[in-house]
Amino acid sequence: MAKYEVNKAAVEHAKRLIDSRQYVLDSEWGEVQPGAEAQNAFLEKHPWEEYSHWHLGLTVGANDETKARYAFVYGDLRRLHRTGLIACVYRASEWRHKDVELAAHELLQLLDAKSG
Repeated sequence: MAKYEVNKAAVEHAKRLIDSRQYVLDSEWGEVQPGAEAQNAFLEKHPWEEYSHWHLGLTVGANDETKARYAFVYGDLRRLHRTGLIACVYRASEWRHKDVELAAHELLQLLDAKSG
């Protein structure tokens, strides 16, 4: 099983999105989660560093600037989605990636407090 560390830059990016109200509170994550085509289109116009900011997890041992390096996407590459954070909490919890789970949970709590 892959091991993940928390992507601190992504956590900070998510906090900035919350502070600037760039989020969606109600969405169907399965419909808005960026698929391979959306990710490829994003990478055609944006650097890998910006792509990394949308993923709360970094795969230990994977090369930078590969999709395999980044995990636990929480937004649609434009806005943070509450359901994306919930999915991150759930998946990280399910596979016992405690640090990522807690980071996603803390972001979810921050979003809920700010969005009232």
